[in-house]
Amino acid sequence: MRVLVVDDEAPSLYAVSNFLRIALGQDVVACENGKEAVVKFKNDPFQVLITDYKMQGMNGLDLIRQIREMKGGRECVIVMMTGFADKENVIEALRLGAYDYLEKPIEAVTLSALFEKLSKELITTSITSTESIRSDSKFNDNQGYVISIPDYGSVGVFSDAMHQAIELALRFHEDRAVPILIEGETGTGKEVIARLVHHGIERNQTAFISVNCSAIASGLFESELFGYASGAFTGASQDGNIGKLELAHEGTLFLDEIGDMPIEMQPKLLRVLEEREIYRVGGAKRVSLNIRIIAATNSNLIQAVEENGFRRDLFHRLNVGRIQLSPLRETPEAIVPIAQMFLEEFSKKKHKTVRQLSPEAQDILTNYKWMGNIRELKNCIERVLLLQDEKYIRAEHFAFLTQAPAKETTNQEIPINPGVISLPPDGLNLKELEDGIILKTFEKFNGNKSKTAKYLGIARGTLISRLEKLL
Repeated sequence: MRVLVVDDEAPSLYAVSNFLRIALGQDVVACENGKEAVVKFKNDPFQVLITDYKMQGMNGLDLIRQIREMKGGRECVIVMMTGFADKENVIEALRLGAYDYLEKPIEAVTLSALFEKLSKELITTSITSTESIRSDSKFNDNQGYVISIPDYGSVGVFSDAMHQAIELALRFHEDRAVPILIEGETGTGKEVIARLVHHGIERNQTAFISVNCSAIASGLFESELFGYASGAFTGASQDGNIGKLELAHEGTLFLDEIGDMPIEMQPKLLRVLEEREIYRVGGAKRVSLNIRIIAATNSNLIQAVEENGFRRDLFHRLNVGRIQLSPLRETPEAIVPIAQMFLEEFSKKKHKTVRQLSPEAQDILTNYKWMGNIRELKNCIERVLLLQDEKYIRAEHFAFLTQAPAKETTNQEIPINPGVISLPPDGLNLKELEDGIILKTFEKFNGNKSKTAKYLGIARGTLISRLEKLL
């Protein structure tokens, strides 16, 4: 990638530039001020701009504004560096379309992770316009395609169901006022579709703020979402704090696992959807918002409504723009093409010679249940590539998918009975046993996290954390 680095502090400028050039192999140009950077960009636009905020003459925000108005500026990925805990300027940079921000001193591992992610997102694909995706005719299973989604990377579309989801996402992209509800099991790509709704085909330079509703304690939810005013509660910052809704102003707020939003918060979200304004916790100043709200869930919200676990009025308000993602097992025609796409991706990334899946290996993948859906398939292919470096991936390489768990027992030899614990003679790996129980229960309830967590007697957030490591 061609990268322009701008910083008026020479040690920082050359440390970042040299690391990108030498360690990561990027094509880097270094500039000591914003004026010089504008000239460089005008002569030959860059794919990535990394700029400091506080600089003499032209600061980082002014530079971003100028770059955005130049040829190639709308497509440029912008990252801001700052050595100051200045939230307002960071927020302004994000609103101007900055991709991310980095706090000085910048660690090598942070830069490496950033560019690894960017390299996936800037892949050239066969999709060049919205019209090349949209079609009134039925999707042809033999003519799959790959689309590059900003902030994520390449996504394979190899089924009619996925094609329809992509088409809906692009239609909803055109109307920011329509709230979107994305439904699908774990690992089906709900956040990927949410990012497509936000960006469309070309990168949208406004903020995409993601909130995992299941990961926030109920007592902190309101201040996390709405922010709080100075002195709103004991321990509150003297300057107050901006919430996720304000951060997403002019952009998109993505509420993942919306079914886990506390019931007392739901009417407040409904008011935001209807009034497009908020008050910070403890504040009296009205804050107007221009915001798109996308919600996602892997639970049955209709059932939750009937059981009084989710407000009916909020459900109907969110359900205006609905996108349903099918489980991978219901689109078996897509399994092998997606697996092959991951195979090529990881082969290149890990410098392997693997190129194809044998027919027997394809049969195993096609017949497997994939309770973790695309995420599980991706992790499966990566696992095999870590161990193999042959031209073909064969059936035996996927033996771990078809073999019974090592600790599984027969009905006549149950290791744990009510009131009785029978230990195996050769030792017991507790983590493997726990993982096996979690996966079996997850399968028993067809991927329903709430029922799985309730059955196991653990918090839903704990279950999600464990599943992310297993699937």
